[in-house]
Parts: sequence; C-alpha cells; structure tokens
Amino acid sequence: MNNSYYVKTLFSLLFFSSTLWSKPSHPTDKVVIPTNNWSSQRVLSNVVGQLIENLGTPVEYINISADRQWGALKRGVIHFQIEVWEPSMGQEFNKLVANGDIIDLGTHEAKVVEDWWYPKYVEDLCPELPQWQALNKCRALFKGSKTTEKGIYFGGPWNYGDADIIRALGLKFAIERLPDESALWEALTLAIEKKRPILLLNWSPNWTDNYIEGEFVNFPLYTEQCENIPEWGLNKKLVKDCGNRRGGWLKKAAAPNLKQKFPCVYHLIQNISFTNRMITDASSLAVITRLSDQDAANEWSKKYAKDIKKWSSLECQQ
Repeated sequence: MNNSYYVKTLFSLLFFSSTLWSKPSHPTDKVVIPTNNWSSQRVLSNVVGQLIENLGTPVEYINISADRQWGALKRGVIHFQIEVWEPSMGQEFNKLVANGDIIDLGTHEAKVVEDWWYPKYVEDLCPELPQWQALNKCRALFKGSKTTEKGIYFGGPWNYGDADIIRALGLKFAIERLPDESALWEALTLAIEKKRPILLLNWSPNWTDNYIEGEFVNFPLYTEQCENIPEWGLNKKLVKDCGNRRGGWLKKAAAPNLKQKFPCVYHLIQNISFTNRMITDASSLAVITRLSDQDAANEWSKKYAKDIKKWSSLECQQ
C-alpha cells in the first residue's frame, strides 16, 4: 500500500511538472525602458515612463550600458531608447535600422556634440586654445601625477575613438579612462576648485552648459571620409585625424515589436521632441540639484507641462 501511494504521488508530480513546463509563457504586459549611465537619459526616460503609465500601461526600468542596449532592443527585451546620440551611437544605430533590426522613431530638435573639452580659465595658461595644435605645446599643463611626459585626457566608459584621434594627430597625450560620468564630474570639480588645467570628455547639451564656462577643442572638422579614407586628412596613413561630429542628431529608437504590442506608446515616442534646453535642464536637476531620477523627472515635467500636453494630446488607435 505504501509503495502504491508513492508511485501515485510520483506520477502526479511528474504530470504537474510537465504541464508547468509545457504551458506557454505569457508575454510581458510592461513597457521596458533602459536607463543608461548619463543623467539626462535616466531623467528623461523616467519622464517618458510617467507618460506611459498615464496611458494605463505598466513600466519597468532596466539599467543597461549603451553598448549592450542594442542587442536587447533588437530582441524586444527593451522597447525603446529615448536618447540616441549620433557621435557615439550613430554607426551602430544606422546599421541596425538599415537591417530592419530596430526602428527609427524620429529626430529630436536638439543638436549634440561629444568631444574633448576644458574649462575656459585654461586659456589663460594656454592662449592658443581651443585650436588642437595647442595641445602638444601645452601638454605639460595637463600632466597627471604619474611620471610621464604626456598630457592626460580624462575619458569615460564610452568609446569615441579617442585613441585613434591621438595616434592620427600625433598628440602626446594618454587617456585616463574613468568608470562613469560621476567620476568625470568629480575630477572636473576638483580641478576647478584648484584652478588646475584639465582636459576631459564632455558633451552638449549637458549641465555644464548652464554652470561652467568651457570650450570644446577645435579639431579638424569631422567628415565621413575622415573615418574611412586615410588619404583624406592631415595624416595620409591613418583615419580619424579629425574630431567628432559637431551639430549631430539626437534620435529615438524602438524595438521591432513596439508598434504591434504598444501602439499608443509607439505614437507617443514619435511625438516627443527634446530641445537642447530640455536636456540641459534634465541633466542639471540630477547633477546640480542632486535629485533622484524620479524626483528630477517630476520637476522637469512641471516645467515643461505645456510640451508634455502637446505630445500626449494626439489621438492613438489602440
């Protein structure tokens, strides 16, 4: 009798287990939004997330790096990216759009730049700035604590081809790569407090547009030939003998499944257009005011309530 009981129990467990594994999984009913490692993207992703929740659709946020987001977007693991910056993401974005792997949801009004930058007071010590030729002449100003004859350029975790620029233009600089934007701003703040020269990665629109007078280095102007044809520029053997693109676009990207799963969200993202001022303010609320991403999104939404109302007012066929 005991054996019979255990056999029946075993069969019941096996049957129950098989039904669990054979049962098709239900697709998520949440819009999944990536949050990256720069402040404006996180704040504005929360702004858009709040608008989506106002449509009655739940939202989930996932921290993910800019590099890893493309595969997740292609597979529909995340549903859109609200800030695609041309200088750092344009090549990957264009390739995926051309292959039909992601959807181009339009261009913001904002124009962007990502490049080498310094506080304005540095020109008092190196008057030939912002011309790039001044960098080698003034490299001693940018020497770090390490025993090196090279100047130090502080970069972030993102790849802008800075090492290629250094090689192609013969700059006597080394890159000190910092882990995130917070480390960049910490290095910048310390340098400003001591009025010490510093050269670092920056971008615009950003909080520094409002709070710190500074300049981007004037490298040879970017062209597509600079990245592909060695004979094009000053260095006839190497590409990337130019700076990053100035006045680049800022776009929105969507997963291929977004329109089918969440048509109203798809149309909402299409309607949204950020200006330079909007992005600067979003970054400032996080970096200067030190609000959490959600609290910064709340404050930002109050300031730009009229724009939000316009974006949300267009009808949607659910």
